[in-house]
Amino acid sequence: MGGSSQLISVHPEELRFQFELEKQSYCDLKVANNSEHHVAFKVKTTSPKKYFVRPNTGVVQPWDSCVITVTLQAQREYPPDMQCKDKFLLQSTIVPPNTDVDEIPQDAFNKDGEKTIEEFKLRVVYTSPAGHGNSEDESSLTVSSKQSHSNNHILRNSSIDDSLQRCLERAILYQQWTRQQLIQP
Repeated sequence: MGGSSQLISVHPEELRFQFELEKQSYCDLKVANNSEHHVAFKVKTTSPKKYFVRPNTGVVQPWDSCVITVTLQAQREYPPDMQCKDKFLLQSTIVPPNTDVDEIPQDAFNKDGEKTIEEFKLRVVYTSPAGHGNSEDESSLTVSSKQSHSNNHILRNSSIDDSLQRCLERAILYQQWTRQQLIQP
C-alpha cells in the first residue's frame, strides 16, 4: 500500500497471528513517514476487546518511522475454520511541527473539508502452529511460522519469566519480519 504520493506506508499490509488457544500472539507494523511533514496516526479495530495496540496513536517525524505492536489477546476457543473477519484501520493526517502525541486534537481524525485523512485498511490472518490442525493447514504455513513455533516452544519450556519471554518473542517476530523484507523485491 505504500507509495511515494502517500503520507505514510505500512508494512506488512496484513496482520498475521500464530493462533494458539490460551496464548497471546504479536504482530508488529512498521509505519514510515514518506513526507517532509509531521504525521499523526491512529489505529482502530473492529474488535477492540480482542487486541491490544501500542502505541495506538502517535506522531511520526518527517522521513522517520515507528513500530506499532498489535497483540492478539489469549482466546478460549478457535474461530470457525481458523478464519478471521477482524479488520484494522490506520488513519493518518498532517499535524503542525513539534506536535506531541498528547497534543493531538480530539477531532484530528474526523473527516471534514479542512484536512486530508489517509486510511489504510489491514485484514487479519490467523495461522496454525506447526504440529496442529490438518495437513492442509500445515502445508500452508510459511517457513518463518514453523521457525517461530519452534522458537516459541523452546521459550515456553524454559524458566524465563513472562516479561522476558515477551521480549524474546518480539525479537523473533522482528527478525522474521526483517528476513521477509529482505526476500521481497
